[in-house]
Order: sequence, then C-alpha cells, then structure tokens
Amino acid sequence: MRRRSEETEALIEEYWSWFAVALFLLLAVDLLTTAGAASKYGLAAESNPAMRWLLERGVATVIGVHLAVVVLGALGFAGIVRLLRRGRPPYDRYLAYCIEAWLGLLVVAGLTVFANNLSVIVLGESLV
Repeated sequence: MRRRSEETEALIEEYWSWFAVALFLLLAVDLLTTAGAASKYGLAAESNPAMRWLLERGVATVIGVHLAVVVLGALGFAGIVRLLRRGRPPYDRYLAYCIEAWLGLLVVAGLTVFANNLSVIVLGESLV
C-alpha cells in the first residue's frame, strides 16, 4: 500500500507540473500573443468574441479575469487530485488515465491557440 501511495504522489507531482504548463500556454502565452496581434491589427482581428469583449474593457479587466481563471482552475484541479488520492484500485488508475488525457488536450489546445495567434501576428490572418 505504501508503494502505491508513493507512486500516486509522484504522478500527482507530475500532473501539477503539466497543469502549470497548460495554464501558461492557455493564459500567459495566449495573452501575450493576443496583445501583440491586437496592437498590430486592432481589436477587430480578435476572432474570439469573449477575448475581444475583455480587450475592449481594458488591460486590468483582462488580467483580472485571467487571474480568476488561474485560481478557479487550480482549485478545480486540486479537487480532482484529492479524488485521485482517495481512489481505490483499479479506479484510481482509470482516473489517472483520464487526468493524463485531459492534461494532454489542454497542452494541445494551448499550443494550437499559440500557433493561431502567431499566424495572426506574422501572416495577418487566423488559421481558423
């Protein structure tokens, strides 16, 4: 039982690292590249209506909403981690697989958003 707990804790530590990477891509990198695109082409170039609405309200609103998303995301992920710690075999492993798939999708989404924003900055048009 102790060995399984150590393995679970090692997984959880890795999951938090990947969660941080996903948040960085989805929030910080997206925010910076969106700001770059908006400064070069104006707010009309922003294809995401929610982000366009935020940008129209100013930098403080954009940063405040992004910080709220970080806090809510971290709290939600902490709840999922708590479920993983309490899980019993084999269901804990199934949950771990789901977490890994979800984290992978978040990272892919972040990279996709980054590529799209970079396309707007460099090519002047969105990939979507």
